[in-house]
Amino acid sequence: MAVENIVIVGGGLAGATAAKTLRTEGFGGPVVLLAGERHHPYLRPPLSKEYLLGKAGDDALPVVPEGWYAENGVELRLGVSATQLDPAARTVSLADGSRLGYASLLLATGARPRSIPLPGGNLDGVSSFRTVEDSRRLRARFAEGGRNIVMIGSGWIGMELAAAASSYGNAVTLLGLAEVPLAAAIGPELGSFFRSLHEAHGVRFRLPASAAEVRGRSGRVTGVLTDAGEVLDADLVVVAVGVVPEVALAEAAGIGLRNGILTDAALRTAAPGIFAAGDVANALHPFIGEHHRSEHWSNALNGGKVAAKAMLGQDAVLDTVPYFYTDQFDVSMEYSGFPRLVSGPPVVRGSLEAQEFVAFWQRDGRVVAGMSVNWPRSAKPQKVIKALIASKSPVAPETLADPDVPLDQLLPAA
Repeated sequence: MAVENIVIVGGGLAGATAAKTLRTEGFGGPVVLLAGERHHPYLRPPLSKEYLLGKAGDDALPVVPEGWYAENGVELRLGVSATQLDPAARTVSLADGSRLGYASLLLATGARPRSIPLPGGNLDGVSSFRTVEDSRRLRARFAEGGRNIVMIGSGWIGMELAAAASSYGNAVTLLGLAEVPLAAAIGPELGSFFRSLHEAHGVRFRLPASAAEVRGRSGRVTGVLTDAGEVLDADLVVVAVGVVPEVALAEAAGIGLRNGILTDAALRTAAPGIFAAGDVANALHPFIGEHHRSEHWSNALNGGKVAAKAMLGQDAVLDTVPYFYTDQFDVSMEYSGFPRLVSGPPVVRGSLEAQEFVAFWQRDGRVVAGMSVNWPRSAKPQKVIKALIASKSPVAPETLADPDVPLDQLLPAA
């Protein structure tokens, strides 16, 4: 507890969780949380799911109640951006010209939407997606119904937005560079499962295809020209082609980068007293022995906890199995594991046709990833998958697929 004061740069889940953990762990020193947005730190997963669909309100978004910061002596500065780091002097400069000194500093700067140079991309009706304002704006447009919507991007966010737009009664066409949506994440078989799900709800796919130009009239979007020469009618175009880690602050300060900010397993950077967590951190993961960067909420949640404990001198490492989830139409999916270890098709228990199954990916006979779709929560499929991964124990594929073997009996004997 020798730390005197802590500055957290970034007002998302990682930053807010770090602040909460500092207080939970008994740190009584000054904590300043710099939030670039003018909102109290909020959760992003609902923005493309239940919040976008109007099934959850603003009360579902805060990481902690808004009054928590003042009650716990955390100085929350909303709409304040850091502009420069001086690791030698241990100071951070702010956009208003002031400077803050720190004993320890956490970079939780997150990521920004990836942009693509698209003629007509500045027309009214073309939108990216990242913030609560983006979600509110799209919800209002989607809720009008009867619109032609072109979605550019066939990753998780693009697919979730397409599902939401279609659920509001819009005609949705989705463009993506891969032949099968989500194939890079879960393989062609399960990517095709999600494509069929969308097509059953009226979503049209143009794969592989890219947007060559956004066309408009009187400053407003009217269509999208694809690289195949097809013109798609569009009242609204949403660009969801991934995100880029916000590393400018670290880069200017000379902190090591590679697909994000490089850290050790305790989320320490090479600069003394500076840590990184969340979307921006490319952390050494003990399980795989390699650096791993994740853009999912569980990484931000666990990373915020680990960084806070490490700043306090505790023995903490980010060694949890990565996890994320998606909700699309009537399908709820959860995934745990390491996609980079996956090769080949999964072992499936259950039925893709019935939309109720568990898929396991193996490497050298060991489970390295798994996903559950509409599987009874009472069976705790994700708990079993995470335990199988952590155990590194070999399991026969036929046993994984056998519905007569309860999931919890897949685990090795204690």
